[in-house]
Amino acid sequence: MYTISKEFHFSAAHRLLTLAADHPCYRLHGHNYVVTLELKSAGVNPNGFVLDFRELAPLKTYIDDNFDHQYLNDVMGDVQTTSEHLAKHFYDWAQAKWPQVSAVRVSETQKTWAEYRP
Repeated sequence: MYTISKEFHFSAAHRLLTLAADHPCYRLHGHNYVVTLELKSAGVNPNGFVLDFRELAPLKTYIDDNFDHQYLNDVMGDVQTTSEHLAKHFYDWAQAKWPQVSAVRVSETQKTWAEYRP
């Protein structure tokens, strides 16, 4: 099995409104997010790739146009803006384009991340 990954970065603000008002994440705050897209395949294409990394450019455009420097509570609507929900959102978006997508990881800090893998 071949596995490839690519990182995408964006900065955004959010609030976790279901938490108690004295919780730090209830307050408006921001992160420099890292989204890691993972793709798997039993084989490679004639060029030797699972997928050419350049073909993943639409995800960068999607993130830049809709998430970068945005208030995620507005972007995500009624969905809580946790890393877990962001990972599932990006997984669903990417998997619809590339069936080789196997997981998405979203990191808020260098020490924390959430991953969605069906």
